Amino acid sequence: MPKYHRLISEFKKLTGYGIIINTSFNVRGEPIVCTPQDAYLCFMRTEMDVLVLENCVLYKEEQPALKDDADWRKIYELD
Repeated sequence: MPKYHRLISEFKKLTGYGIIINTSFNVRGEPIVCTPQDAYLCFMRTEMDVLVLENCVLYKEEQPALKDDADWRKIYELD
């Protein structure tokens, strides 16, 4: 937990808030993200700007566009 404590402490220094809320990582109707590949796809398909995976920080504007992904929403049924 030392890494998490450092994260919260730094977040508080930057924002004034000493709490981070963890929510499910998915788009409505999709399964929850379980793998780094799932996380990357969700990141690229949404309006998120940054994705952090362990020590990797990915910025949306630096990523290549997804190819052949226009109909991805047809795979999942909204609840």
